Amino acid sequence: MSNIQVEIFIFLLTFIATAFFTLFVKKMLKYADVKDNPIVTEHSHKAGTPTMGGLAMLMGVLLLACVFYSDKNLVLTVVIMMTAGIVGLMDDLIGLKTKEIQKVIRNISPKEVEIGRLTLKTGENARVTTPKAKKDLEYLLKNNLVEITGEAPIKSEIKENEKIFAQILVSLFLIASGAVGAVILGVNIGFLIIPVIIFGIVGSINSVNLIDGMDGLAAGIIAIASIASAIFMISYGNSNGSLPFIVIAGACFGFLVYNKYPASIFMGDTGSFALGAGYITAAFLGDVILFAVIALAIPIISVIVSLLHRAHIIKLPVEPLHHTLNYNGLSEKKIIAIYWGATVLVCAIALYVYKVF
Repeated sequence: MSNIQVEIFIFLLTFIATAFFTLFVKKMLKYADVKDNPIVTEHSHKAGTPTMGGLAMLMGVLLLACVFYSDKNLVLTVVIMMTAGIVGLMDDLIGLKTKEIQKVIRNISPKEVEIGRLTLKTGENARVTTPKAKKDLEYLLKNNLVEITGEAPIKSEIKENEKIFAQILVSLFLIASGAVGAVILGVNIGFLIIPVIIFGIVGSINSVNLIDGMDGLAAGIIAIASIASAIFMISYGNSNGSLPFIVIAGACFGFLVYNKYPASIFMGDTGSFALGAGYITAAFLGDVILFAVIALAIPIISVIVSLLHRAHIIKLPVEPLHHTLNYNGLSEKKIIAIYWGATVLVCAIALYVYKVF
């Protein structure tokens, strides 16, 4: 068989294996009553959907690593994915505990009301999250400006600095392997490659984790970006280095069989951590870091918008950006289509520009 035929075979094998493992994992999670409790009120109907489905993707890529154990890039990528997946799994397990029950309110007054950092128009709903919002609620209820319409269970979470520290630990496994050279974009940066790897792993994990908020959104974007990165590498004669991207793409598509809208299983942090770490690891090992980062532009933009919101430079009614779009009336299916389409467009333009210049 030609190289292209082999790569298509590997993709299909990963796709079928992951789809099978996803079905198995979904049934096991249902038996164990491991389910999601969305904090976004618009997604309350998804409560009870099995989460931690990223375990299925890990099983899929691990099977391929066993079959093609002679490919060092693939094996190391899967090792990093497993490491990140374990960290994400612990985060998911912590999230099964309820931290607090937040009030959901509706503005019943004929004018806009301020609560926390939000401005609610007549009839609009919101969760009461911040200490300031909780304090404002007392005044609003006393003056009959809002009414409580429900409650939202909020998951327990480790602190942000603890989560970042755990992600840095994941990057140490890639650094320890010594597989990433000191040359980035043709420049030998020596020991500076260590902070670059750390920043790459942490940034990629958080980008994918933040975008994982709607059915199939994260899996679809990583699938598209991985295929584009594989095409880029193959077009420049690096077909061997493209194998990790092909396997990641196959795992994402296999998971999408059950994760596409309407999803019957979620990947959880187990999956988003694994995909984020695996994708950037494949980019480092294949020496296509610039193209891979460009292909991941949509999640990166989402992270930047959220950071601007948290720095009080801009104000979002709901974070991250895709939830704001949903809050403002855009349907989930349309948002997913826009994000997937934008990723395809960015990747196509990047491939074209590289080919021309």
